[in-house]
Amino acid sequence: MATKKPSETDGPGVESGETLRGYEDASHENQSFPVDESEMAGMTLFEKKCHLINKEIDAMGMGKYQWCLWCLCGFGYLLDLLWAQAFGLILTPIQQELGVAANQGGNISTSFSAGLTAGAAFWGILVDIIGRRWAFNLTCLFSSAFGLGLAGAMDYTTFLVLTAFVGFGVGGNIPIDTTIALEFLPQNRRRLLPLLSIFQPIGVVCTTAIAYAFIPSRSCDKGLPSCKTSSPGEACCGVSNNIGWRYTLITVGCITTAVFLLRFVAFKFHESPKFLIHRGKDEAAITVIQKVSKFNGYESKLTIAHFEALSNDTASEHSDTPIVDGGNKKSNSGWKKSLNKELDRYKYLFSNFTLARLTILVWITYACDFWGFTISGTFTPQILLAKGAANGLTIYDTYRSYIYIYLPGIVGVLLGVLGYDLPRVGRQWTMVASSALMAASLMIFATVNSQESNIGVSIMEYFFQSTFNSVLYGWTPEVFPSFIRGTACGFASFFGRLFSIIAPIAAQSLLPPLPPDQIPWESYAKLLYMGGGVAFGATAALILLPRKIMAKESM
Repeated sequence: MATKKPSETDGPGVESGETLRGYEDASHENQSFPVDESEMAGMTLFEKKCHLINKEIDAMGMGKYQWCLWCLCGFGYLLDLLWAQAFGLILTPIQQELGVAANQGGNISTSFSAGLTAGAAFWGILVDIIGRRWAFNLTCLFSSAFGLGLAGAMDYTTFLVLTAFVGFGVGGNIPIDTTIALEFLPQNRRRLLPLLSIFQPIGVVCTTAIAYAFIPSRSCDKGLPSCKTSSPGEACCGVSNNIGWRYTLITVGCITTAVFLLRFVAFKFHESPKFLIHRGKDEAAITVIQKVSKFNGYESKLTIAHFEALSNDTASEHSDTPIVDGGNKKSNSGWKKSLNKELDRYKYLFSNFTLARLTILVWITYACDFWGFTISGTFTPQILLAKGAANGLTIYDTYRSYIYIYLPGIVGVLLGVLGYDLPRVGRQWTMVASSALMAASLMIFATVNSQESNIGVSIMEYFFQSTFNSVLYGWTPEVFPSFIRGTACGFASFFGRLFSIIAPIAAQSLLPPLPPDQIPWESYAKLLYMGGGVAFGATAALILLPRKIMAKESM
């Protein structure tokens, strides 16, 4: 693919507001094929085919198919935070009912993160091997099945195991959804990638509202011991008087099932044309474009003859890009040869110094980011409960505060979308500023204790977390080509999720081994300082990103 130098302030990625040369007002009336190959000079055969696919998607515009797909990908984002937030909100009632000490409560987050880590790597790699379609549907089916089973867990070990399986399904959502959305969006609608993150604060608010409806009115009285550890005949906390957290999980599980049904039954998802081209299935890729065009009310003019008319530019500086079957029709090569070609794709991430630097810095960014927001998401509910108790607030007051805290995250995502294409700011510096403010907010939270300041600082932290992640998740698939995109996003998410496992273990080791309702809020200060300090690592990594990396259209 032909490279160019992005603006010095935008960092790697696609320039703001860019469209393909000559197609700003493209329509089927003025569009003609085949395309003059002079505009594709320096491209491999695979990249030329992707260019024609991009051109045809640009011509049909943001049609019904793209909007439906964008919403369904957004629901994957929603499920990611729907479940993550649920585990934080039900932590205290679970600990009380099952007799779990405060310094063991982080195991829920660790278990969920372990599943997320395995899922991110597994689904991220699989989506580049078996295709986008099956992975898109199976992640939701997996998480919905085990999620509904969580509500029936009667002991802590069973709960942790089921939590890991839920995480395994949920972990594939964001890497897959960003990959799919990018490959069907017109080039001039890339800002819809960070806008997908608007579903995350919506998911958090939904879970918080569900928990507020069930948990405060259906939880044990404060101070009641667990029925698993109490003496016979003693008043205790058990299933009958602590059913709120189970109702919360059942509701979240039903929402997950509904998303699966929408994806698998209500909507007909077609495989990504770029994946099909990479796998040597040119005719299938043309068929997909024609079906999507028909769904949108257009008539595609792209045919297999246009692909066959293209020539391979062996002089291209990217001619060594590993492509299965060279982007031509599928051959019957042996499994060893196919395996070697698959391994060659992974080597691309480290094929030169610039790509290796980009890959490693992306991993560091995800690791530090996930460390910070995992500590925030896992322990903020406990901290607010502890601070609320110190200030004489009820459990109703605390759960209502969560809605105030997370609702502004929607505005945070919109700020990220605005910064995404903002001249002289762009992707890189929007991420630098928002990650630094997120990290600082965690540290500030350790120093305040009035009700107003607790809510205000928590709003600030989640606001900038939403801004940062919206840009990060949208930007990551842009800087990697389609043949390695799912794997690259999956690996980045893998390292983030890996640090999500370590973070609560490290954090809970700083807490005294006391019941949750007996820990003073001051004990959480070291935990918050550690979370904020590591989160600043993402800021440093983003500043060091290479300035020159990608072409102006995604391949």
